[in-house]
Amino acid sequence: MTIQQVTEEAQLTQALSQDEAILLKHSLTCPISAEAKGHVESFATNHEIPAYIIHIQENRDLSNQVAEQFNIKHESPQVFYIKQGEVAYHSSHFEIKEDRLENVVQT
Repeated sequence: MTIQQVTEEAQLTQALSQDEAILLKHSLTCPISAEAKGHVESFATNHEIPAYIIHIQENRDLSNQVAEQFNIKHESPQVFYIKQGEVAYHSSHFEIKEDRLENVVQT
């Protein structure tokens, strides 16, 4: 699958209501975030799990909404594995790796 960009609250609500989904909070100016995005893109290409991305500079309100909804401090980059509306896994920075996402979705 490809990663779908989230730019509106309705899209975020839809993304978070999936049975399972990957959500990446991505900084457009950070090289660490660019590397993390590559790992998430590779994961998304090889799986049927819907994947979403929020560009935090363009959609800070949506990024903040995720932090508030799940009571998880904002970081960037930051990835969430959502399962049945709840965060089953999250990590940030150099911890965002394709193989870690693989392990998480298999358990």
